[in-house]
This record gives sequence, C-alpha cells and structure tokens, in this order.
Amino acid sequence: MQLAHQILVLAHLVGFAALLGGVLAQVRTVDPEVTAPMLWGAWAELVTGVALVVLTLVGAGDLAWWPTVVKTVVTLFVLLLVVRNRRFLSIPRGLLLLVGGLTLLAAAASVLWP
Repeated sequence: MQLAHQILVLAHLVGFAALLGGVLAQVRTVDPEVTAPMLWGAWAELVTGVALVVLTLVGAGDLAWWPTVVKTVVTLFVLLLVVRNRRFLSIPRGLLLLVGGLTLLAAAASVLWP
C-alpha cells in the first residue's frame, strides 16, 4: 500500500511539473498556447489526486477534507481552462498566468494547509 501511495505521489508531482513547466515555457513566447504537456499534466494531476484520495480512504487514513475539496475544485477549473483553450492557436497572456497561478494555488493547498 505504501509503494502504491509513493508511486501515485510521484505521478502527481510529474503532472504538476508538466503543467507548470508548460506554462513557464509559454510565458516567453509571443503568442502563448496550451501545449500537450500542459494538457497531460492537468489530467495527470486530477487522476492521480483522485487516486490518492481513494487510496487514503481505503487504507483508513486520516484525510483533511477542506484542503482536498479546494485542491480538487481548483484542479478541475485548471483542467477545464486547459481543455477548452487547447483548440486555439493563441491564448491571452492573462489566461496563461491564471492557469499558472491556479496551479501554484493547488500545490500550496497541498503543502501549506494543515
């Protein structure tokens, strides 16, 4: 059970890195766009996050519900933004910064919220 948890946490961190790395790579471009790593990173964050919650509940672990709910809602919103704007050749810079900021907010909810 511990190994499954560690593998899911690793996959969750890889998804976060892909999403935030994609945002940071697009900040430097003239016409930012939603890239495939951003899309896959957002999906990985959601899927592995839900799997971590299920694994915690199955293992009878203690789950902090408010940070989990906030992170899930923020991640769903980021995923919605990324999926809806994937079809456009260029997105507004403010939208790109919103995706990056919400990604950092979700990470902060995981790490800093007791």
